[in-house]
Amino acid sequence: MTMRKIAGLAGFLMLATLAGGTAALAGPEYGPLKMLKTSAGEVLTTPKGMTLYTYDKDTAGVSNCNGECAQYWPPLMAEKDAKPTGKLTLVTRSDGTMQWADNGMPLYTFANDKVSGDVTGDNKNSVWHVVK
Repeated sequence: MTMRKIAGLAGFLMLATLAGGTAALAGPEYGPLKMLKTSAGEVLTTPKGMTLYTYDKDTAGVSNCNGECAQYWPPLMAEKDAKPTGKLTLVTRSDGTMQWADNGMPLYTFANDKVSGDVTGDNKNSVWHVVK
């Protein structure tokens, strides 16, 4: 590895540390999402550090959280031109919009999580779980 590449890598790591505190990049399998150390362990988060959850009542490729459910558990929406990347896949919601999924399981945030690293929805009603 050349000195230029080493310096570039060191700069990147410094910026990632400054930008995310205890955050770590999730790597190519999760595109723009990242891993963050929380009280529930290391969890998958949005680029802004909001914890991502799965719902036991979903099935691979199908979101069953709509209406009032989606107000409390906002889906991690994807643009219409989004493409799957690594373990991130896409599901089409009942209203035709696109949602990100982890290996087919739709991803959500939780309205009661207020700051980066909150995990207040973990094991909520025994059906919501952080993505580790």
